[in-house]
Amino acid sequence: MQHTGAKDTQLRESSNQKVHPQPMEEATNQSPEAMEALVSKIFTNISSLKSAYIQLQAAHTPYDPDKIQAADKLVISELKNLSELKHFYREHNPKPVCASPQDSRLAAEIQEQQSLLKTYEVMVKKFQSEIQNKDSEIVQLEQQIQESGQRRVKLEKNLKLRGLSTKESEGSGVESGQFPLDLCPELFRSAVEAASRAIHDFSKPLINMMKAAGWDLDAAANSIEPNIVYAKRAHKKYAFESQICQRMFIGFQDESFGMKPENQAETRESLYQEYLSLREMDPLDAVGQNPDSMFGMFCQRKYLAVVHEKMEASFFGNLDQRNYIVGGGHPRTAFYQAFLKLAKAIWLLHRLGHSFDPPVKVFQVKRESEFSEVYMESVVKDFIIEDGDEKPKVGLMVMPGFGIGGSIIQSQVYLTGIKVAE
Repeated sequence: MQHTGAKDTQLRESSNQKVHPQPMEEATNQSPEAMEALVSKIFTNISSLKSAYIQLQAAHTPYDPDKIQAADKLVISELKNLSELKHFYREHNPKPVCASPQDSRLAAEIQEQQSLLKTYEVMVKKFQSEIQNKDSEIVQLEQQIQESGQRRVKLEKNLKLRGLSTKESEGSGVESGQFPLDLCPELFRSAVEAASRAIHDFSKPLINMMKAAGWDLDAAANSIEPNIVYAKRAHKKYAFESQICQRMFIGFQDESFGMKPENQAETRESLYQEYLSLREMDPLDAVGQNPDSMFGMFCQRKYLAVVHEKMEASFFGNLDQRNYIVGGGHPRTAFYQAFLKLAKAIWLLHRLGHSFDPPVKVFQVKRESEFSEVYMESVVKDFIIEDGDEKPKVGLMVMPGFGIGGSIIQSQVYLTGIKVAE
């Protein structure tokens, strides 16, 4: 029995030797020359990676997409080389059971280099993300350039319609008798929209002051234009806007807007230059610098026409402001400053309209006129026309229409008796 047990022990030892045909020490310890060569390659690769990383940083200041892509490829190449060295080491050097102090030192150095490698990988991903963001910015800028080019082409077409070439317009001004690129129907259309907003904006404080003074707004709206059937009570505001518009546009077709011109020889060029100079100014500063100018007189006359004497007395309890204006002054009250914004918008529209050759034509729409989508635009957008209903008719003209060249800018109207969507 003892002999059999000894044989079993020998068999087990023989089996163990088949699993490890060579001693563990020999398997894990390669020649020092081979290990030294491997470590040398690792350090050389790390140095190359550092150099590539520095190139990648330098390519960002100033930003150079071509250099960034080249440095990025170089960094990725060095990372791949390091990865191949790591796999080579693991394949030929399985984890030893007992590591010598020299092996421990090498393992620590390798671990340090792997940590550094991870840091570089993170930085590379960050730079790649920045590159993508820069590419997106470049695409957006290219789109803006393309849109600017399209707008330029559109403006050149407008110039050609006016008989002007691009060469003639470059560097032109009052001296050459030409106009810059922005004198086009689109510019006048934007001025019309600004004037319409100004009428609406001034009507708000006017109506609020009437409420505060105890005015019956229903009766006041009916006195402006009686027997209008309003779809909503809130729509009665258009009666006040219509009255403001009617009084502000009296004399618009006249080149001097009903004012006695300081210079009898007003030209299209001088009108356009006045438009340009006043456009960027605060209207209170404009009348303060030159209170007796045509614009200053226009503001005074139109204020007296729009704000009735009884209305002003109810607002302020006296006529001090009115008397000051009649005497040639321009008060600095909030109400008058609100009016000056309206006056400026209408005056600019007039100056610009008469800068064209031929001048812009203004047309008005009378009450009870049938609604025409060609010449009119309803200020109420959601009105309903049912089968069998008569064609809507104009109750109020809120803004006149204009003819410029061969195009029409529609008049804005309020239609009486319409139905609106709930």
